Amino acid sequence: MKKWMIGAALAAFSVGAAHAEDVKLQLKWVTQAQFGGYYVALDKGFYKDEGLDVTILPGGPDISPTQVMAGGGADVTVDWMPSALAAREKGLALVNIAQPFKSSGMMLTCLEESGIKGPEDFKDKTLGVWFGGNEYPFLSWMATLGIPTDGSEGGVEVLKQGFNVDPLLQKQAACISTMTYNEYWQVIDAGIAPDDLVTFKYEEEGVATLEDGLYVLEDNLADEAFKAKMVKFVRASMKGWKYAEAHPDEAAMIVLDNDESGAQTEKHQKRMMSEIAKLTAGSNGALDPADYERTVKILLGGGSDPVISSAPVGAYTMEISDAALK
Repeated sequence: MKKWMIGAALAAFSVGAAHAEDVKLQLKWVTQAQFGGYYVALDKGFYKDEGLDVTILPGGPDISPTQVMAGGGADVTVDWMPSALAAREKGLALVNIAQPFKSSGMMLTCLEESGIKGPEDFKDKTLGVWFGGNEYPFLSWMATLGIPTDGSEGGVEVLKQGFNVDPLLQKQAACISTMTYNEYWQVIDAGIAPDDLVTFKYEEEGVATLEDGLYVLEDNLADEAFKAKMVKFVRASMKGWKYAEAHPDEAAMIVLDNDESGAQTEKHQKRMMSEIAKLTAGSNGALDPADYERTVKILLGGGSDPVISSAPVGAYTMEISDAALK
């Protein structure tokens, strides 16, 4: 009898495993606490409970999430809305199906000795900026301020910044792009005191655009089975995010367990996860249309060279998140 029960349990498990739906998630960057909710959902079995077999694909400096999506290498990707909307205007029809991040963590971090006290002091300074889609919020901000980015007099010299803080440490730039949860702390850990820095958070400057959201290809949303799969994915992912918010240290350790590069440290990931929790707080996974409209307005406000040339149509859907929240 006992053997029969064990056999039946194994059979049931194998049937369930056979029917698990595959989902490939492409991250915007390398394995780190920025994506803690997804790793928690995987580790805690939240995806498995929904009948999903999720593979998380780390990003990196040589990986473009939009190109991965265009090539069919992933079902869903994490991306910032400026990058996604720019890609959509260029022909890659990405659609936002959920928005785990409510707030932006992006900012400019400047050396106090540069004399910069306010945005008006950016003129004639060198500012480090990430590219690969991350430059769009910055360019829109400068356009809003009326500051040229071509290096002309009265403008700023844009330094194409690598994904490190070296330009600030080596004083090649007066300010560099940082995230509240990552590079800012790299500057601090390098020995520069907070009092020796001046920071400008995009949120506080009124130029914040939406960051980590979940995007799929529009054509795939015509498939009811795909939509049903994404409902399960979003529901489990948000369960992972809320768990990560409530247990940031545990979430950080789960991220470390999934870091195959071995590059991350416990101290940095725990600190990162505590900061990330501030950005996901207030989100139940559904995109706030007001946040979307604000982002579009900022991206359209680029003067003669806006990030997008017209308001997008069909760039997001509430259908998936609404169903997931039920």
